[in-house]
Amino acid sequence: MNVAGAGKSFAGNSTTYDRLQELKTFDESKAGVKGLVDSGITKVPRIFIRPPEEFAAGKEVSGEPTQTQFRIPVIDLKDFAGDCSGVVAGVRQAAETVGFFQVVNHGIPIKLLEEMVAAAREFHELPQESKVEYYSREPMKKVKYGSNFDLYQSKYANWRDTLFCVMGPEPLDPQELPLVCRDVTMEYSRQIHVLGSLLFELLSEALGLKHDHLEGLDCAKGHLILSHYYPACPEPELTMGTTKHSDPDFLTILLQDHIGGLQVLSHNEWIDVSPLPGALVVNIGDLLQLISNDKFKSVEHRVLANHRGPRVSVTCFFTLHLYPTTRMYGPIKELLSEDNPPVYRETSLKDFIAYYDNKGLDGNSALSHFMLLR
Repeated sequence: MNVAGAGKSFAGNSTTYDRLQELKTFDESKAGVKGLVDSGITKVPRIFIRPPEEFAAGKEVSGEPTQTQFRIPVIDLKDFAGDCSGVVAGVRQAAETVGFFQVVNHGIPIKLLEEMVAAAREFHELPQESKVEYYSREPMKKVKYGSNFDLYQSKYANWRDTLFCVMGPEPLDPQELPLVCRDVTMEYSRQIHVLGSLLFELLSEALGLKHDHLEGLDCAKGHLILSHYYPACPEPELTMGTTKHSDPDFLTILLQDHIGGLQVLSHNEWIDVSPLPGALVVNIGDLLQLISNDKFKSVEHRVLANHRGPRVSVTCFFTLHLYPTTRMYGPIKELLSEDNPPVYRETSLKDFIAYYDNKGLDGNSALSHFMLLR
């Protein structure tokens, strides 16, 4: 399909606009947002434009952040080998209030972080004919490239392309990964899994549980790596890099480049998660809020579109995703009492993911669907 021609058709006019057809045209081009930008478009295609109600909803939804003095906590893991009570206390406070924190001295070499970002960028900047074989919307495919997993459900498309890789619990055959990012993705996956296990130990202790409790619930057993690419946008005020959402996992570890744009909804305003050299961003996922019975907070966040770019980020989701498991997840029994009854019903991961994927990034938390009626 001619991407340049597709780009022209997206502009359309109000009398001929057929949203479904334009979504299909974009999808079938298999070129993503990067392909649109490469075609030379100077206007944001209509399928990406945020609806009027978002612009009318006020600063807490769509405006510029007011930016109080509040900052996302930074936790130094260098003391973990000794007395880690201070680290646990810091993790507890961040998980219970902000739902986000950055970690430094996490054990993953800066060089590997830089190589992972560079490899993600290199994949997305390959010629279209080199990427097209990976383009897919097949749910069970372990390695796939695409744009907007919820393209056909969302009110508007996000200005972002993604390389999606299921790295565990079953070991991924390295040959399934694109050559340009194969070796570094495998090594990053190995090291991020080690860090994830450490963070689940800290989070277990922060809940007052034994250090291996969350690991025993398979929270660290599987993980996905998503390499996101946000091209420079000609009209960033009209769209979003990623719509407001919370994550459908236990825990997320994010590696972001220097561009910025990630914001967290805290204290009723959008707070920048400014890039900190060598740091990784950690946030609580919906499933950890569910099993902690609201003790830990899975907080809404978003990514702004930007004139600058491309922005590259590499996200690790700790979840078993679509891996077949019969385990049910509900509030951890040891955390419940007469004064702290369960807030959520039990669910399988399959049902949780299916609900999340079917609704897409609609700005509403999936957790409300799993709440018990009082």
